[in-house]
Amino acid sequence: MPNWLLSAAPRAAACDLYCFPHGGGSAAEYLRWSRDLRTARVHAVQLPGRVPRLHEAAPGTMRELVEAFVAEAPLPAGRFVFFGHSLGALFAYEITRALAAAGRPLPARLVVSGFRAPHLPHPVTQIHRLPDDELLDTVARLHGGLPDEVLASAELRGLAASALRADYRILETYVWHAGEPLPVPLTVFGGEDDRITADELEAWSEHTSAGATVRRFPGGHFYLREGPVPVQRALSAALATVRAGERSTTC
Repeated sequence: MPNWLLSAAPRAAACDLYCFPHGGGSAAEYLRWSRDLRTARVHAVQLPGRVPRLHEAAPGTMRELVEAFVAEAPLPAGRFVFFGHSLGALFAYEITRALAAAGRPLPARLVVSGFRAPHLPHPVTQIHRLPDDELLDTVARLHGGLPDEVLASAELRGLAASALRADYRILETYVWHAGEPLPVPLTVFGGEDDRITADELEAWSEHTSAGATVRRFPGGHFYLREGPVPVQRALSAALATVRAGERSTTC
């Protein structure tokens, strides 16, 4: 069975929090959150085609990724929350839709970050077709987030370009299909200086029949790195509403 999850140690009475990485991101970044999110057991999602799953082919489309995750990833019968940043928000949303379509247990809350509502037009780009160096330079210019140590190493640049190319291929070939709003509460985060506007974040409310809350934080696209403490506090508060019995599948 493919190893989709890098999981923190179990905690009594803790929510299972599944974190989906941003484009080109790694699972390890979110696993570090477990030190501060004391009411959650963090499960960082590891995508095929990147460390430590380099031997596996990266999915070519959103449908391939969603179908593989739903079929193979171990999810509990209840008591879990999804979080996704940037492209990870779209992954988490589409996986939740697939679970709903299959009659499977749904997350008690869906937390999406740094991504415009999926029904809105997305800029038409072909970043996944660029040569490695141009691809990295373009992503760094648009969003930042590429560590200096990665950019300084030829080997790490190659790995980063491969991961980003796979993720941008999924994003740039993605087509949203209309469907019923999810019966799952939404929490929407974003950076005040990000290219994603307040209106584009507010538009996520159209994708839930269970209510949505929106909060923006100081910083750009990677505001959650620039000021992690208030973000983690807000995420803890979202988890607390689940623990308080917001839905029948409570933590």
